[in-house]
Amino acid sequence: MPVYKIAIGTPGEASHPDALKAAVAEFFSMLIFVFAGQGSGMAFNKITSNGSQTPSGLIAAALAHAFALFVAVSVGANISGGHVNPAVTFGAFIGGNMTLLRCILYWIAQLLGSIAACLLLKLATGGLETSAFALSTGVSVGNALIFEIVMTFGLVYTVYATAVDPKKGNLGIVAPIAIGFIVGANILVGGAFDGASMNPAVSFGPAVVSGTWTHQWVYWAGPLIGATIAALVYDNIFIGDNHHERLPVADY
Repeated sequence: MPVYKIAIGTPGEASHPDALKAAVAEFFSMLIFVFAGQGSGMAFNKITSNGSQTPSGLIAAALAHAFALFVAVSVGANISGGHVNPAVTFGAFIGGNMTLLRCILYWIAQLLGSIAACLLLKLATGGLETSAFALSTGVSVGNALIFEIVMTFGLVYTVYATAVDPKKGNLGIVAPIAIGFIVGANILVGGAFDGASMNPAVSFGPAVVSGTWTHQWVYWAGPLIGATIAALVYDNIFIGDNHHERLPVADY
């Protein structure tokens, strides 16, 4: 990828009203997503006694995350681009669609949104712990890393195809639902193995609130590697220098 597509940004960008509004939008979108996603698992456990580990619990988690992400992306799309994921934000940076400083600003807002959602869930449920992501029995760190890389590649590739590509046309209308669908589908695949995070913020919030940090690095390294590969592949093969244009923040 040509170096000129990478932009650091200016110091004043972090305090620009539009950048701050975008960060606030990412905070609330992440709060909505994590509250619904984590909350669905907690609710299922409450009514079925650890039923989240059953096939029906996996399906319920996939549907809850797909629906919640569809909404979270939609409500933030016109303000921040509706990233709702540090890996998506990093992929946008790698493809030259946002500056490093704005990327960091988004990351801070996304992580704080996830933590806030988990704290609110703990408060609302009378002290129940939000479940930290963990590897299932028999699943190695290497297995989980591959799962996270491949699943996040699919997610960020979908983001590029439906939301970033300048040639997307009317396809951009279905971007939020396509993004929600790929996350729900990936949870059905990887949920039984490593929880299917695909999102460092989604795994970070529960880890902070529960104090459980086992294998946390996997849920950062995997998504960031997968996002990088997806951005480089799509940007260089399908967008290219002839069609590349820096997009407004509302379009990632």
